[in-house]
Amino acid sequence: MTPPAPGYPSLAEQLKGRLIVSCQAPPGDPMRHTDTLVRMALAARSGGAAAVRVNDPEVVAATAAAVDLPVIGLWKDGDSGVFITPTVRHALALVEAGATVVAADATARPRPDGSTFTALVEAVHAAGAQVMADVSTLGEGRAAAAQGADLIGTTLSGYVPGSPVQSAPDLALVTDLAGALDTPVIAEGRIATPEQAAQALAAGAHGVVVGTAITAPTALTRLFADALAPRP
Repeated sequence: MTPPAPGYPSLAEQLKGRLIVSCQAPPGDPMRHTDTLVRMALAARSGGAAAVRVNDPEVVAATAAAVDLPVIGLWKDGDSGVFITPTVRHALALVEAGATVVAADATARPRPDGSTFTALVEAVHAAGAQVMADVSTLGEGRAAAAQGADLIGTTLSGYVPGSPVQSAPDLALVTDLAGALDTPVIAEGRIATPEQAAQALAAGAHGVVVGTAITAPTALTRLFADALAPRP
């Protein structure tokens, strides 16, 4: 990896105690438009975000060109199994697009092309970027750190068999990972309020990712509309 320039803080230093905003939209959502997502990232920057998390090489490239923040890039390909940056090919496309960090599924599940997470980490590092491992358990976090991941995210807790299904952030996993690893732990997943974000830092998170609670007007509108819907 390329070290930071003298006097310039490392990525870990830039993210310490800070907010990362996930600027994404699901397929079919009116917000899923490159220019819209870039503007969302610009708004996050104006609001004080330290970095943004962005899906798809096209959006990564546009965001990296327009927003003066580290871009954590991922590429969702598919909708089941390992689909967050599933292969080395996906990872290198994100680096080429300008991602500072490549986020990738680092769970114990098999990757669709039979490759390994280690191979992805090595390829991304050789290309000059860093890797955020999206995990669901303490064991996966330990393994990802041993394989060279630069950041460990709790992103997939509750979404992979074997991890606890819950409506709130998995702060217990944050605490366990932070206590077991020297690698910075990023809390991500179901963080819905500023108070929960602060609780994640108190639990040992190095930084916090928030997405839906900030950048998903369709989902947020649905919550209000459902609350006001007539009851039978």
